[in-house]
Amino acid sequence: MSLSSETITDAPAATAAPPANPGLLGLPCFVVGGLGLSLYLLGYLPAAGLGALVPVVLFVPGLGLLVAAVWGARAGQSAVGSIFGLFSAFWISYGFLVFGLVSGVLGVDAATAGAAQATFLIAWLVAFIGLTVATVRLPLAFTVLFVLVTIAVALVLLAVLTGGAALLLIAGIVGLGFSAVGLYIYVGAMSAELGGKGFALGSPIAG
Repeated sequence: MSLSSETITDAPAATAAPPANPGLLGLPCFVVGGLGLSLYLLGYLPAAGLGALVPVVLFVPGLGLLVAAVWGARAGQSAVGSIFGLFSAFWISYGFLVFGLVSGVLGVDAATAGAAQATFLIAWLVAFIGLTVATVRLPLAFTVLFVLVTIAVALVLLAVLTGGAALLLIAGIVGLGFSAVGLYIYVGAMSAELGGKGFALGSPIAG
């Protein structure tokens, strides 16, 4: 049987596949890293067990966010790839820093450990400030997330420079805050992906 133009016109259009959402991988990986770091800052993980952070931050958010970044870039979502790529670089570099300080492989002794950590934190603080400013057109929940991350990094930097243990505790609480925001965004995104109703993310600061 031949297909006429009328038959083709009446045929139902194929349903387009939903757009890829790398956040469904990147966000939960980010939350795992945030919770692990927060538990350390809050003192649940003692300083002697600092090395336990390496697999938590290096292989979960570090690797997971890298995959999400490549996924986003390949899907044509440059901003998503950039954000996840930046956070992947942070967690991977943080994991290597912790490994280097614990194992001594970086050649950083106790006298220079503070300056090494401060250098790392200053560089990333500037990067996160830039990210926060550059992404104010995203829904408000993302801006809140980035602001909390920036505040946490700033608090840890101040603690390193001043030796204030209380600042680390506050940073840990802030870390729990940005982890909760990340989890909120993830659960809403997964709900929407599975046909449910997504969560409200708020209006962007800049239109």
